[in-house]
Amino acid sequence: MAEHLAELLNISVRLAEHLSYTALALALFVLLKLLAAMLVNRRFDDDKRRYHARKTANYILNFLLVAVIGSIWFKGMASLGTFLGLASAGLAVALHDTIANMAGFFFISARKPFKVGDRIQLAEFKGDVIDIRLFQFSIVEVGNWVDADQSTGRIIHVPNSMVLRAPLANYHIGFEYIWNEVPVLVTFESNWKKAKELLLRIGKDNAEYLSQGAQAQIRQAAKKYLIVAGKLTPTVYTTVKDSGVLLTIRYLVDPRQRRSTEQKMWEEILDAFAAEPDIDLAYNTTRFYIGPEGREAPPAKSADGPP
Repeated sequence: MAEHLAELLNISVRLAEHLSYTALALALFVLLKLLAAMLVNRRFDDDKRRYHARKTANYILNFLLVAVIGSIWFKGMASLGTFLGLASAGLAVALHDTIANMAGFFFISARKPFKVGDRIQLAEFKGDVIDIRLFQFSIVEVGNWVDADQSTGRIIHVPNSMVLRAPLANYHIGFEYIWNEVPVLVTFESNWKKAKELLLRIGKDNAEYLSQGAQAQIRQAAKKYLIVAGKLTPTVYTTVKDSGVLLTIRYLVDPRQRRSTEQKMWEEILDAFAAEPDIDLAYNTTRFYIGPEGREAPPAKSADGPP
């Protein structure tokens, strides 16, 4: 077969043998990959476990493929190592980004700053990690033009090297909850103390149960991180603004439930305030003051000086 291939392509018999063995190795690799996928699909019912098993099988097969093809084209693995050593200097310059991405992959695998399923923010990119590969990882974008960290539907492929250059925020490592705030502005004429009591009750009804799980997580995370948490139960803070009294509900929430909990709270707030005649939501208004009758108006000023 090698001789016929050498005559057909007008190449040496040795080169034809290498090409034949390489083609055979690639065909065997494809067959093994299909068999591995079938076995993984049959053995695992859980999507997450199936994903990790499939990725592990692919890494093993890819490594074996490189080793087999290297042994075909080079006389022993020692020759392959010598060749790679001589070529490494040039490759380090020509493939700087590729090598940096591979270093980022090993960092992700060793340190595990995030895993598949975590919600992260890296530089300007924010989303849920759905895949981690040798040169890049993929996230489903959240936020951007969509409010309250909801998914945009776009998949962003981020180079692995970015984890070595940019700050990384993980929503799930150490502490799986985030603080969310719902600002409610009432008029100065409203009974703000009653409004604050209503908001505190609404916050506790919708989010107080999360504080128990948060306490347990803080104790667990304190074994690895210096985490000091203050008040974990829902609370309401009071601030005075130009248009009224600002009452802010602060509560713990799962990052993926931020919008749904905020919507439920606002619906209860609107119903509660509608039943109270002495509480009104504030908005930007303009007020005019007319002084007592008979008071002399101040003299008009001229652009050229006093009248």
